[in-house]
Amino acid sequence: MSVHHVRTLILGAGAAGMMCAAHSGPGTLVVDHARAPGEKIRISGGGRCNFTNLNTEPANFLSENPHFCKSALSRYSPFDFLDLVTRHGIAWHEKTLGQLFCDRSAKDIIAMLRAEMDRAGADLWLQTEIGDVAQRDGRFHVDLTREGRACRVSAEHLVLATGGKSIPKMGATGLAYRIAESFGHKITETRPALVPLTFDEAQKTVFAGLSGSSVEAAVSCNGAAFEEAVLFTHRGLSGPAILQISSYWREGDRIALRLCPDLDVFDHLRARRAEAGGRALGTILSETLPKALARHIVEAWGLSGNLADQSDTALRQLAERLETWTLAPTSSEGYRTAEVTLGGVATDKISSGTLESRLAPRLYIIGEALDVTGWLGGYNFQWAWASGVAAGRAIAAA
Repeated sequence: MSVHHVRTLILGAGAAGMMCAAHSGPGTLVVDHARAPGEKIRISGGGRCNFTNLNTEPANFLSENPHFCKSALSRYSPFDFLDLVTRHGIAWHEKTLGQLFCDRSAKDIIAMLRAEMDRAGADLWLQTEIGDVAQRDGRFHVDLTREGRACRVSAEHLVLATGGKSIPKMGATGLAYRIAESFGHKITETRPALVPLTFDEAQKTVFAGLSGSSVEAAVSCNGAAFEEAVLFTHRGLSGPAILQISSYWREGDRIALRLCPDLDVFDHLRARRAEAGGRALGTILSETLPKALARHIVEAWGLSGNLADQSDTALRQLAERLETWTLAPTSSEGYRTAEVTLGGVATDKISSGTLESRLAPRLYIIGEALDVTGWLGGYNFQWAWASGVAAGRAIAAA
């Protein structure tokens, strides 16, 4: 078996791994099983990559230690990454809520990272399977299979950047967790996050009739609330607000939807009753809700008659139901469609400043592999950039 000696070996050519390679100094090798680097970058943001969020704060991240992410995020901000994007001539735009996207293609971000790796002199091996990982004689030894041939890489520094379990069709396996455990690290509970929610068969039948309808709503669960679009599908609920709340939902929990969140529904219905009392209640509801949803509410809630037929008490009850519509998801679509993995390698034995293991010196764990999970909207990419830079700089200075 041939043996290759490098200073730094990075497992995973995703956002965090490539960013780390651009900063870790000479003698860096990045390996990945995929045919191309940055595959999750390529498909993100509808192919345009929501590469950061200008409003990034530690409060936008979930972790058993909510303070862990502060150090890396404070030392590499969204504006630092935006400066890099601008220097590479990548056109971008702000969509909503501080979310920044490429004007043209997510492939521009991948090309930028590859250029930064080339500038730093880092090598990249693709279509390379990772086998046994061990540490002895002060070095890490990793067995690899590249183009059908077995080899071993010996490295002073090892970086785990293989992500979590989300989107297994792209090769996600939770490999970083198994390697981290072999060095004594604990893994916090992992769950699909930023994922659509599904329902029982009866509710699915209802939602099938609403499939494709989208409505603005404030969705809440377990003390968290997000006001964005909710999309009805034939399987259940999706859309930004649902993906956000999925990180806080657990089996058995109910979620609450406040429809028309920017409207005082009772006052609005009273005003419309004075203006157009002779119109059907469903017709009035369809002025602020998708027609299919308005029709479903009228039928499912046993509402009838014109708006003029409704007393103040009836209108108040309707308004309260629209503002506190509770539903009971049974599950989520799982890792198959989850954008990220909630949980991961516990942070208690990881340096927040350098991302180095306190159990295995010169082992670094970055990105989604760690128990740091961001909200929807570019936050997880910003964590990838910041944690990759923190580890890379620490390695370069070692």
